[in-house]
Amino acid sequence: MTIPFRIPIPDLDHSLAQLLDHKPPRLLPSQTVQQLCHTLKTQLLAVPNIIPLQSPVTIVGDIHGQYHDLLEIFEIGGSPPNTNYLFLGDYVDRGYYSVETITLLIALKLRYPNRISLIRGNHESRTITTNYGFYSEVINKYEGSAEVWQYITDLFDYLPLGATIDGKIFATHGGLSPSCQQLDQIRSIDRFKEIPHDGIMADLVWSDPDPEIMDFKLSPRGAGYLFGYEVIEKFCHDNGLEQLVRAHQLCNEGYVSYWRGKCLTVWSAPNYCYRCGNKASVLEVMDTSYLGGKNSKCNEQGVLPGQFFNVFEASPENDQDTANGRGVNGVLGSDNGEDVDLFGDFFTSKKKKPTEYFL
Repeated sequence: MTIPFRIPIPDLDHSLAQLLDHKPPRLLPSQTVQQLCHTLKTQLLAVPNIIPLQSPVTIVGDIHGQYHDLLEIFEIGGSPPNTNYLFLGDYVDRGYYSVETITLLIALKLRYPNRISLIRGNHESRTITTNYGFYSEVINKYEGSAEVWQYITDLFDYLPLGATIDGKIFATHGGLSPSCQQLDQIRSIDRFKEIPHDGIMADLVWSDPDPEIMDFKLSPRGAGYLFGYEVIEKFCHDNGLEQLVRAHQLCNEGYVSYWRGKCLTVWSAPNYCYRCGNKASVLEVMDTSYLGGKNSKCNEQGVLPGQFFNVFEASPENDQDTANGRGVNGVLGSDNGEDVDLFGDFFTSKKKKPTEYFL
């Protein structure tokens, strides 16, 4: 029997301070990343493929290394000690700060294990991260060494594939599979491996809804499937679900609702790739008691009672990085010595305020 190893809280707080007390965030040493990843791997061994969660929970879509926007999420949604978060994958690639983004999430997961849940997206893969930026970023930031990339991509193999919320909502990164009719089929998968090219595991992280079809159709992505109304209706009926929540697709308004709220897409990377000009959102699920009832009707956002899309714009720091010539996956500039309070500026609670295919 494997006994999960735990890092002392002061050590985790020190790692968080390195990331949050400095602009730009300081890189954690390779040995520290190795320890964080090893510790989380031992803990994830006991976590099922589908995590059972309870509301309230705030659901976060793709982040893609946009570190400052992740901090913005914690400002508008509340700090991790006070808010339950479910992250739907795609933490790395594309953005300036993939290393800092994933190491912050790992440290937060270890520091607040009951408040942070992480599942796997299609970019939590050795093949994808080699081609879309994360590998190159690690090489640039760690003086030619790929060790940190190896530690983190090994950890990706341990991430769960989905979550349920109050037994009524199924959340995964991409979508449904023609090879899967029951949640128990997902629960029985051996997930501790690289994402395969096809099969249930691949479809969960690659598939997309399509309001123009009823059944399954091959995806233009080259992996996964498009799925239609009849597919999601049957899947929800057969599994006692009311809704599917997923990420994986760029949304100009930050979210999309399909089929009267039966399927929701949440996208959390504003101004994706620092050029798309899109908004972003997080989905706050406060209560599920009304789901499935006779009063379970969509509001103007296309969400069901007890849900709210909190929409936000890109952080101004992204524009500053671009203006200063910080290339995607480039080497970090020197620390300017201007420290900020760990949970003061970044984790301050605030009042609330067409889909495209991308790899």
